[in-house]
Amino acid sequence: MEIMENPVLSKKELDDVVKIHMDTFTGFFLTFLGKGFLRQMYKGFLAHENSGLIVAKNKNAVVGVLAYSEDLSTFYKYLIKTRLIPFAWYSLGAAIRKPSAMVRLIRAFLKPGETKREEKYVELSSIGVSPETKGQHIGTKMIDKLKEMFDADKFAYINLETDAVNNEGTNAFYIKNDFMLSRTFETLEGRKMNEYRWTRR
Repeated sequence: MEIMENPVLSKKELDDVVKIHMDTFTGFFLTFLGKGFLRQMYKGFLAHENSGLIVAKNKNAVVGVLAYSEDLSTFYKYLIKTRLIPFAWYSLGAAIRKPSAMVRLIRAFLKPGETKREEKYVELSSIGVSPETKGQHIGTKMIDKLKEMFDADKFAYINLETDAVNNEGTNAFYIKNDFMLSRTFETLEGRKMNEYRWTRR
């Protein structure tokens, strides 16, 4: 098992990343936007200078992925600037299936700018492992890698958000990995969220 930062991914490995996202976030909004949209998004994490992927590889298969960004607002602007046409194409399909999806998508792209804070921090955007490898502590190993990379002189903390309701396992996972609950809030869609932070002691 290798834990790698920003590796060059083959088409098959990128497809593995997308499948892990689809399996991990069943029923979530980004999953609804489809494989093509997710493929462009994860390519963006690899290409953006202040963002990246931590990938767990077992032989030639990707079995875990963690996406992070040191500046989510800049990352989303980068996606719009460099991948507007493919994003628009994949979003069109989602909008046809569900017209309200466009409003949600615009709000998602604007959110990082709305949540800017004075202190600099690293956002853990998503993390998932292949269902076949659950129980092998791959998620913890990827978080440990992110902690190793964390520059306490540059950033105040690592931040993440996850559902507060019907999500006990995920919340317990972050607490086990030394993330502290910072606040609980509700999105405009009425979704109750927990925000966690990890700070190097």
